[in-house]
Amino acid sequence: MSALHGDDLHFATVVDLGRALRAKKITAVELTRLFLNRLAAGGPRYNALAELTPELAARQAQRADLMLRRGHAASPLVGIPYGAKDLLATKGIPTRWGAPPFREQVFDYDAAVITRLGAAGAVLIGKLAMVELAGGGGYHYASASLHGPGLNPWNVHHWSGGSSSGSASAVAAGLAPFALGSETWGSIMTPASYCGITGLRPTSGRVSRAGAMELAWSMDKIGPLAHSAEDCGWVLQSIAGHDPNDAATTRHKFVFQRRVRRHGFRLGVLPLDYGTAPGGAETEEVFEEALRVLRGAGMNVAAAGWPDYPYTDIARKVLGGEVAAVHESLSEANGWMSWSTRAKRRPERLPDADGRGLRPCGRAAH
Repeated sequence: MSALHGDDLHFATVVDLGRALRAKKITAVELTRLFLNRLAAGGPRYNALAELTPELAARQAQRADLMLRRGHAASPLVGIPYGAKDLLATKGIPTRWGAPPFREQVFDYDAAVITRLGAAGAVLIGKLAMVELAGGGGYHYASASLHGPGLNPWNVHHWSGGSSSGSASAVAAGLAPFALGSETWGSIMTPASYCGITGLRPTSGRVSRAGAMELAWSMDKIGPLAHSAEDCGWVLQSIAGHDPNDAATTRHKFVFQRRVRRHGFRLGVLPLDYGTAPGGAETEEVFEEALRVLRGAGMNVAAAGWPDYPYTDIARKVLGGEVAAVHESLSEANGWMSWSTRAKRRPERLPDADGRGLRPCGRAAH
């Protein structure tokens, strides 16, 4: 890393920032202060910030510097600032789930993933905005969030995607080196795609969900968003593993390997209908180029397919039933309904020049 200022620093990977910290080109306290200020200034611009955590960040950064001085930086995440989706419990810090009824909600414990990142030496600089109840009320309008519609840093007239909207916007805008998001049905991969960053949706059971807002217990997953696949791999290594507080977690340990065996690595590719895919021919060009790169790296790329089952219909049934059970108390009969439901009666949206409001963003260039 040749520079330690400006966009070279704001958009540096976790790996590069870790090298700079270990080489003493910058301290964890300095790095944390820089990203705290940047998140405080830029977070509201994209409706990405739910709560800044400066006191906690300062303590964790000081501890990280002590670890670095003593040569105890075993994890590549020591001293690296990050943001967490606001459905992850944080002790003594509001966790609002993106919904008005939970404006004052504060837990007296941390989610398992927050605890594990703390143990790895990472520094929590803020809670990041999300779609209300992680989309439990639907996605009829992008404004269905306590903090406003997630705005895409590439073009603020476009949506950043959901439900991990703030997590994706923060990373894409260089407000945090990485962030935690969650996915029940596309809530990591969609905002990662819209914002042009890397998202990793772990296999179910790989990461503990203890302390996270429940949406659909058989489908919920927690994973990282970052600037590179390698960054996501290191974060996953830190948060993965069995947790007695989440009975669904596997006992198999995950160890990230930076390099895979080039030959003999088989990669299955699902068919993509370019005619219906967003972007059409442009999407086809990018997708095929990605496959050429993977083949060039020595991977055996082969077509894969699914058995002929109505997966979407099955998933909708499971999701609908579990969401209804989890959020039964938040019914209209109890005096509250989701912003998305209310929006059907009185649309809430951010207008643009032609009055069509926010819309998903396709491929973008920095």
